[in-house]
Amino acid sequence: MANVNDRTETAIRNTWTDTEVLECVAVRPEIANTATFSFRAPSGALFEFDPGQFITLEIPAPSGTVHRTYTISSSPSRPYSIDITAKAQEGSIGTRWMLDHLKLGMRLKAVGPLGSFTNASSESTKFLFISAGSGVTPMMSMTTFLLDKGCAPDIAFVHCARKPSELVFRQSLEKLANKGSGLDVSFVVTAPDAALNEAWNGHQGRLTPAMLEQIAPDYLDRDVYCCGPESFMRSVEDALITLGHDMSRYHEESFGAPARNAAETTASTQTDTTTEVHFEVADRRHPCAPSDTVLAAAKEAGISIPTGCTFGLCGTCKVKKTAGDVHMAHNGGISEQDIAAGYILACCSKPLGKVSIQL
Repeated sequence: MANVNDRTETAIRNTWTDTEVLECVAVRPEIANTATFSFRAPSGALFEFDPGQFITLEIPAPSGTVHRTYTISSSPSRPYSIDITAKAQEGSIGTRWMLDHLKLGMRLKAVGPLGSFTNASSESTKFLFISAGSGVTPMMSMTTFLLDKGCAPDIAFVHCARKPSELVFRQSLEKLANKGSGLDVSFVVTAPDAALNEAWNGHQGRLTPAMLEQIAPDYLDRDVYCCGPESFMRSVEDALITLGHDMSRYHEESFGAPARNAAETTASTQTDTTTEVHFEVADRRHPCAPSDTVLAAAKEAGISIPTGCTFGLCGTCKVKKTAGDVHMAHNGGISEQDIAAGYILACCSKPLGKVSIQL
C-alpha cells in the first residue's frame, strides 16, 4: 500500500511535454519484425493523452536523422509509461533501426501527443473496432482505456491480417476477452499459416458485409472506429454503407496523405498576390509561388526544418509564425492551443501574401 508521501509525490508530478526526451524502459517482441517499445519520462512526469493519439520519434538512423509517427498502443489510464508498437515494413529505415538498435536506457526526442482519432469524448457504450495490420494499435489503446474505466463497455473488436502469425496483440486480446469484461474479439485472416501446425477456427477471407453482420449483428447500434491500410478502410466504409449504418458514427484513421479539398485548391491557385516567406533568425526573404508550402520555401532558401509525414499529421515541422497569414490544411498534427499561439505546420501551410517565420 502506498504511503501518504508516495501519494503526495504522485499528486504533484508534472505532465510530460515533448520538451523532455523519452527513455526506453522495455522492448517486447510481438510478431515478426514487430515490437512494443515502452518509454518513461526521465523526470518522472506522467503521460496525458487521448486513446488513439500518436507521437513522432526522432530516430538516429545510419543514413541520417528521420522522424517517424507511431500511434500510442498503451492507455492513458496507465500514465507512468507510454508504449508504441512498431512494425518494420520492407525498406523500413526508422522502425528497422529501432528493432535492431534501440536498447533499454537509450533516449529519443519525441513530438506529441497529437491526433483527433479518439473515442475519448464519445458518450456511447457500444463500439465496433475494426482494424487491419498495425492499425490495431489505436484500438488497443481505446479498448484498454474503456476497460480500465470500469464503465461496462460493449466492444466488438474485429482484427484482420493475412495470416494468423501476423495478428498483432492476438494473445493479449484473447486474454482480455476471456475475462468476461464486455469485449468480444473476432479475428479474420486471408488464409491460415500453411507452415504452422495449427487449426484455424476463426473467420477466413475478406471482411464482407455478411461477415460483419455475423460478427456484430447489432452493428447499427455501435460507434465504429476503423484503422488500417487505405484500401481496407474504403472496403469497410463501403460495407457499412451497404448495411445502412449511420456514417456520422463512423470514424477512421489513416497515415496516408489526404485528398486535397476545395479550400486547399482555391488557396493553391491564387495568383494575384506576391507571396514571400521571411525567415527572421536567418534574415532571409524568399519569394515563392502561392502553391508552395512554407516547408518547400524553406528548402529552397537553404533553411532546415525537421519534418516527418509531410502532410500535417506528425507535428514535427511546427514553427512559429510572427506575421502574415497562411492556409493550413493539417490532419491533426497541431493543437488548437498552438494555432492560437501562432504556430503552424510548415509542410501543409501555404503563405497568403507575405509571411514571417521565427527561424
